[in-house]
Amino acid sequence: MRQRVVRVAVAAVLVALVLLAVPLAAGIQRSFFDDERGELERIALAAAVGVGPQFAVGDGVELPDQESGGQLGVYDLTMRLRAGTGTPQADDVTRRAARGTVVRGHTGGKLVVAVPVSSSEKVIGVVRATATTSEVWKRVLLAWLGLLGAVLLALGAAIAVARHQARALSTPLEALSATAQAVADGDLTARAEHCGIAEIDQLVTTQNTMVERLTRLLQHERHFSANASHQLRTPLAGLQLGLEAALNAPREPGSSLRPALEEALEASRHLQRTIDEVLRLARADSGGPVSTPDETAADLLERAARRWHGAFADAGRRLDIDVRPEARSLRLPGRATDQILDVLLDNALRHGRGTATVTVREATGAIAVDVTDEGALRIAPQTAFERGATTGSGNGIGLSFARELAEAAGGRLTASGTDPTAFTLLLPDTDRTPNGER
Repeated sequence: MRQRVVRVAVAAVLVALVLLAVPLAAGIQRSFFDDERGELERIALAAAVGVGPQFAVGDGVELPDQESGGQLGVYDLTMRLRAGTGTPQADDVTRRAARGTVVRGHTGGKLVVAVPVSSSEKVIGVVRATATTSEVWKRVLLAWLGLLGAVLLALGAAIAVARHQARALSTPLEALSATAQAVADGDLTARAEHCGIAEIDQLVTTQNTMVERLTRLLQHERHFSANASHQLRTPLAGLQLGLEAALNAPREPGSSLRPALEEALEASRHLQRTIDEVLRLARADSGGPVSTPDETAADLLERAARRWHGAFADAGRRLDIDVRPEARSLRLPGRATDQILDVLLDNALRHGRGTATVTVREATGAIAVDVTDEGALRIAPQTAFERGATTGSGNGIGLSFARELAEAAGGRLTASGTDPTAFTLLLPDTDRTPNGER
């Protein structure tokens, strides 16, 4: 690109210089020749003034010396040279001047100016002045050389400016190309920098916006895959264990598989709700809450107890559910709360110890769900919700996903205690009127 910009700029300058220099060179030539003719005419007029009336009767005339290569002579009416230097017989230019007018011309490589000499309003002779054209051409060529030097100087300056401008234009485009290549190679953190050129800056802004959107889209897809695999793992494992237990249980006469099938059906329904919630979050617009079907706190906590009581019992631990009487009828976003409770209880089972307690209570203008255990949070609360942050064998997805679900439902999830560990989910109380009444 740099070479192309330089070539275009130099071509434009050359065209401009040619269009300027050619007429100027022709003007210089014309001006020098006109000046020389004017000088010859001045010399001839000065000599004509020195020719007296007695010239007609044969008096001599004294003429000033001419420059090298030039001639100055006086001719009588018979067109013979009477004084000075020149051709013995007058040429055509001199003959025409004898008619009473100043005549300019050239002959034999010489510039000729003839001026009539008058006395008593009669022409008595002609003064003829000449100069060689070679001397004039020398001065013209010297002027042309000066003009050529100026043209070359202007061309050199134009090339220098063109290279500078080409570098100024191509450098940000090359950087933009390198950034685009880095993005194509997988570096989604690469961003182009502004250079101060409006058009290129607009292109930089467009590319950076495109890369940011692609990054968000890819991150969204990756988060969706990670969230789905994380949330589906637990209900699938529960469903599989329940079916395996039913399959391996001894068959007694009159026994029924109905309890196992009902448990499997409940697990499959929870799996369906999990899939629906993950898909809902994936389709949700960022920045605004998304409404979900409401359920009472009592129903939600009862269902959570059924899902997790067995897992805590198998680990030799207790799971207590405490729904305050005034909070039993409070309505919560069902699917989102289900998933958040699953994350928090799974986190308590894997990383906590002792009894895990889930409490639902009224807060000021909100509904609070507390999940606590007797363990200690061994990571800073401000980093506990960062994706990938973990203190154990987990992948650090659960708490980040739970916070996203809470924000999508218009709530907030925080670490309210570190020793013992406590997490608090705050959700808006949609049943409360603006003045605080239900």
